[in-house]
Amino acid sequence: MPTESNTQPLSNQRAKFEVDDAVAYFNAANLSPLLKCVRAAGEAALVRRSKPWTISAPDWFASGEKLRSQRAALLGVHPDEVAHAPSTSYGLAAVARNLTAKPGDRVLVLAGEFPSSYYTWKRFTSRTGAELLVVGCEPGQEWTEAILAAIDDRVIIASVPNVHWTNGALVDLTRVGAALSRVGAAFVIDASQSLGAMPLDIPSLRPAAVVSVGYKWLLGPMGFGSLYVAPSIRDGEPLEENWISRAGADDFTTLIDYQDDYMPGARRFDVGQHSNFNLVPMAVAAMEQIEEWGVSRIGAALGVVTGEIAERATKLGIAVPPVERRAPHIIGLELPVPAARRAAAALEAANVVVSRRGSSIRIAPHLHNSREDVDRLLRAIASAL
Repeated sequence: MPTESNTQPLSNQRAKFEVDDAVAYFNAANLSPLLKCVRAAGEAALVRRSKPWTISAPDWFASGEKLRSQRAALLGVHPDEVAHAPSTSYGLAAVARNLTAKPGDRVLVLAGEFPSSYYTWKRFTSRTGAELLVVGCEPGQEWTEAILAAIDDRVIIASVPNVHWTNGALVDLTRVGAALSRVGAAFVIDASQSLGAMPLDIPSLRPAAVVSVGYKWLLGPMGFGSLYVAPSIRDGEPLEENWISRAGADDFTTLIDYQDDYMPGARRFDVGQHSNFNLVPMAVAAMEQIEEWGVSRIGAALGVVTGEIAERATKLGIAVPPVERRAPHIIGLELPVPAARRAAAALEAANVVVSRRGSSIRIAPHLHNSREDVDRLLRAIASAL
């Protein structure tokens, strides 16, 4: 896991975001607010793309490799261990292609899991004859305890997040990973709702794979997520056979000299056209800002915001999970269905943007949110109770 030299608390960073004061935006878990530097990078990239004669052969690789190194540093791994995946579904499909199971085996997922994960492993179990084990969480129970109770010798794969996407509930990946290691199961992590806001220690967790989108907590454009693959599957079969993943692809004069070998490491799993001259500069700019802030500092600052929301929601009589059971950057408020509907209507009327996921009103701030935003959020919720 990378270390961060700057430990000073982060102040509000609203000036660095493209935000409209008419809207209180608490929906970073759906789609991040846009950084001004990311917009500027995108606009400059479009200008450059309009002059293709300025783009040379090395440019097809340089920015993508810079982004790969940035994402690898965030994950605490070597760049050779990271591939460019356009989406969670793409990354999970690549992983599923390189894992095996048989009838009698179980693949563990969480109840209410993000659909891309559920559908990937449902298809996998249908193909292999294994059983899809959907683990639920009883009222008052921690997700970690529910998962640990379900792990036995029949579990061959577990695909879990460390933050449940509907309400920010935490999963203790260290304990889950240790339990999976004891039974010899592959550990797959969906970090889409945490990477960029919470540290993730891959060398200690030793998962088979980690997937993440890039347009949520990584603050970048859609289409540029990441896939970490462990050595056990790194020599496996990619989803597609694109030219740029093959050995020697950087020499355009020899592309018709077909190669069986791939570029080193996880690059064989890269999505085609990952040299996207419009989007890669935006993703790189976003990563540069995250590096400047530091993931731990981002999480700490967002924890202050969600902590205030939790305290004030509790005073309104709303049950809030204790801080040790929830992520610092996402908080879910559970309300009875009628109250949840009234709250959703009141929030919309007040131009407060949140998400309803299942039975939860999911609140996901970022560093642009102000105290005025929090006040507007809580006033709208209070009016619906």
